[in-house]
Amino acid sequence: PWSLWINVLDISCIFERPSVGCVLLYIFLGLMSASTICGNLLVIISVVYFKQLHTPTNSLILSLAVADLLVGVLVFPFSMAVTVSSCLHHEDIYCKIRDSFDATLCTSSILNLCCISIDRYYAVSQPLTYQVRINTKVTLTMILMSWGIACLIGISIIVAGFSQGTCENVCSVNVVIANTMGPVFSFYLPAFIILCIYMKIFFITKRQVSSIHNTMLQSTKHVVSKMERKATKTLAIVMGVFLLCLTPYFICVVFLPLAVHPPHVSVIEMLNWLTLSNSMLNPLIYAFFYSWFRSAFMKIISGEIFFGDLSNRSLFC
Repeated sequence: PWSLWINVLDISCIFERPSVGCVLLYIFLGLMSASTICGNLLVIISVVYFKQLHTPTNSLILSLAVADLLVGVLVFPFSMAVTVSSCLHHEDIYCKIRDSFDATLCTSSILNLCCISIDRYYAVSQPLTYQVRINTKVTLTMILMSWGIACLIGISIIVAGFSQGTCENVCSVNVVIANTMGPVFSFYLPAFIILCIYMKIFFITKRQVSSIHNTMLQSTKHVVSKMERKATKTLAIVMGVFLLCLTPYFICVVFLPLAVHPPHVSVIEMLNWLTLSNSMLNPLIYAFFYSWFRSAFMKIISGEIFFGDLSNRSLFC
């Protein structure tokens, strides 16, 4: 299966006579792009339209959805062209623009995930002072910092000539710097922070549930245990999907300059698409877990919002 996938990726598409492999690959990647755009668009419309969702926490989710939406709109088309048409690997300007969009928006998405984990930590560990600590000003500052750092990394790719190592006419020193410093600030440091925060949330939740167990009747302990299992499952899915999508690509990028026999470009492209798929999955992970988002989605998809003013309608079940 791996060799078949690599062979499909290695096809050089001639748009006048596209092969069956190219057409199928374009359809598959196009469906991924459409799913990413539609899913994140639902989140954006929900947060903007329904007034009950106008909270600092949902502002972070909105920022994440905007980053992931732009990944679907800008990064996916560039990556589709580079992946399917191997000749575009030699277009230096095209390659750098693609790397710039990729690095900027994916880094913004990761940093927004980091901000959401910080928000969840304060909500669990300090519920009484949470609304004072995480207010609109604080969330706006976190959003601006996330986008500022992401844009700085994206601009450095164009100005300094850094790239992921797939572009031509790139100095090997720049490739080494990009493949070490870039992943550290774009992935490893945020991922380490997210992992530590969610581990602390997990232990705090277990401690709180144990305390509740000691003060409740036996008949209600089953309900608390069910809540604990659901919270544990949610955290496991959040971290599992995040690490599964992003870790393989960033490990490959870091060790790429040191490899005696570097992996085929198609392998790097496949791992890059696995990273991009996280933007498609984020709406499912960070929105569908909440009943009010599911309710908002249903009202949007069914078209109810076009037949009356539902902005003040209660979404909490």
